[in-house]
Amino acid sequence: MLIRKQFRFEAAHVLPHHPGKCSRLHGHSYRLDVAVAGPLQGAGPSQGMVLDFDELAAVVEAAVVERLDHSSLNDLLPNPTAEHIAQWAWEQLAPRLPGLAEIALWETPTACAIVRADDARAR
Repeated sequence: MLIRKQFRFEAAHVLPHHPGKCSRLHGHSYRLDVAVAGPLQGAGPSQGMVLDFDELAAVVEAAVVERLDHSSLNDLLPNPTAEHIAQWAWEQLAPRLPGLAEIALWETPTACAIVRADDARAR
């Protein structure tokens, strides 16, 4: 089974290698979708769940959202493209979320970068 939760944050960046207007300082209202796969838990407080949504939120907020929200992404990554930000987020979450299956980082309502477990293992 797969569960998915959405998160939002605001951040600014400059794409130093971009030939157009993205080479100037600008910001986005990012959306981060995080999906975790696993079996339904059979006992305990998470019985009948893959993972409690509150637990998922606590991990993602602490490891990613709080670090990126209202920040300059160039302070973290030298070339903060959506693809690099998504990969960075995967690297923060994978050790903390067993079963992490996919993340999608939406830079605009119509454009996103996706990292899947198979992609991450191939790196």
